[in-house]
Formats: sequence, structure tokens, C-alpha cells
Amino acid sequence: MKEKLVIITGPTAVGKTELSIKVAKRFHGEIISSDSMQIYKYMDIGTAKITQEEMEGVNHHLIDFLDPSEEFSVYDYKEKATGIIKRLNEIGSLPIVTGGTGLYINSLIYDLNFSPIAPNKILRDKYDKILLNEGSIGLYNLLKELDPVSAEKIDQNNHQRLMRALEVTESSGIPFSKYNKDFRKESQKYDLAYYCLNMDREKLYDRINLRVDIMLEKGLIGEVSNLLKKGYNKDMLSMKAIGYKEIILYLEGIIPLSQAIEMIKQGSRNYAKRQLTWFRRDNRIKWIDVDNYQSKDEMIDFVIKDVSTTLNI
Repeated sequence: MKEKLVIITGPTAVGKTELSIKVAKRFHGEIISSDSMQIYKYMDIGTAKITQEEMEGVNHHLIDFLDPSEEFSVYDYKEKATGIIKRLNEIGSLPIVTGGTGLYINSLIYDLNFSPIAPNKILRDKYDKILLNEGSIGLYNLLKELDPVSAEKIDQNNHQRLMRALEVTESSGIPFSKYNKDFRKESQKYDLAYYCLNMDREKLYDRINLRVDIMLEKGLIGEVSNLLKKGYNKDMLSMKAIGYKEIILYLEGIIPLSQAIEMIKQGSRNYAKRQLTWFRRDNRIKWIDVDNYQSKDEMIDFVIKDVSTTLNI
């Protein structure tokens, strides 16, 4: 028997959290985050991490459990999330995956063969030297030599993905592209109800801009400053997140605060656009246009009814 699974996704600031809470409360469900930045401790404001009060008593998983200095791969996410989904189905609780990290979601609902290969410090040091001396193009050229298929798919300026592809290829002797050969093969493991929220682009961008302003009012600068005082630094993956890297530039005196704020807003808007492009590739998604409903409650009621019908619960 297939395991039941609800997924609620969409661009940043579109309103996923409130909907997921309502669905969870209606179906005795629990929420599994699919946000690659909310996994980190001490990073609450800049990631718009849900508060205990906002959870309304609903159990949440894969939030606020990892030190910002630690690495956490898509493979790690898949291992943890699938275990939680299985357990919740066994106890009769509905698992609801909520968040906007597309690769996390795809790791669950596509037959992806992610490499479990651990980070290799010797190789990472080698890649860091190449990056320092030659830039991302040096890493790209090396990947092109070792795994041309991956090189065609990875942006030559994305040094993090280039490093991981090289690391897997050189550590295992198997090209990184071989691990993801079934990238668009849909998994048959779940009885799936899959929703993506969207709204008018200008309205969404206004919400994003407002969210950034609220983050600053809540103390984003202080949060980033405290992270730096704890010993976390700008080279860590966690600190490269939108909102953190820009404030670091401000704190270092490289850019004025006004520029940092605009960079955060622009980066967040660009991220939302990329998220929508990503999700449009999956024809299993039921698109929920928030603007088509007279009220938030009407939209929530529609989704709840559809979940009930789709999963026969």
C-alpha cells in the first residue's frame, strides 16, 4: 500500500505556513519542513522560521536542529524525511511536507539516486585552491574533463554544486551524472496530494519586500552579528543564505545598509521566480492561485476538501 503524502509548496512569502497548519489540524497531521535554511539553529529571523506560537500545537520536523557549521546534503534530507513519512503513516498521522526547496521535495517524489558520499576534506582543500587561483571556471573546466554530462547541466558560476559534483566523481570513481540519471522519473511510492501556491507577481513581490522590512525590524542585523560572534563565518554554506550574506557585507563595511537591504529584496524576488520555474516542471502539481479566492478561508477550505478527495481520507 502506498504511503499518503501531502506537499504544500510555492515561492517565498506566498503563505504556505498558514495553509499547512490548517491542513495538519484538520487531518491529525504533522509537518515536515522542506526548507534548506530553516534546518539551522540560531537562524530564525532571516529564514522566517515558524515560531512555537505559530505552530498552534502541530508537530514540526526538520526545523532548527543543525548547527550552522555543519553540512546537510539532499541525500541526508531524503533519508530523514522518508523515515518520518513512513513512521507517520504507520501511526495514522498525515505527513505534510511544506517549504520551497525544490530539490528537497524532488528527492522524495522522484527516483533520485543521490550519492551518500561524505565530504572529503582533502578534495575540498584542492577545490578551494582552484577556486582561489582560477575562479569557478577552473572548477568547471575540471568537471568538464571528468564528467562532461554534469558540466552541461551545472551553472559554471555555481562553485558549490561544481565542488560537490567533482567530489562525488573523484571520491567514487563514478561520474556525478550517473547518480542522477533518473532525475525526472516519478516515484510510485506515495499516494500524493501536491499543491503549489501562487499569486499575482507584483503582489508577491510586495509581500517579499514587506517581509524583508519586518525581518529588519525584528533584529536581523543583530541575529547575523551574534552568529559572527559565535564563530560562524561567511564561508559556511549556512551563512551564504539570502539575508545573511548581504548583512555580513554591511557589517564588514563593504556596502551601506540601504544597499544590503535592496540586495536582500532583489535576491528574494529572484529566488521566488526561480522557485516558480522549478515547480512548473511537475505536472502532478495542483496550482492554487490565491487571487482566485474571495478569502483566505475559502482557499484553505478548497485545499482541505481536495486533500480529502485525493487521498480518500
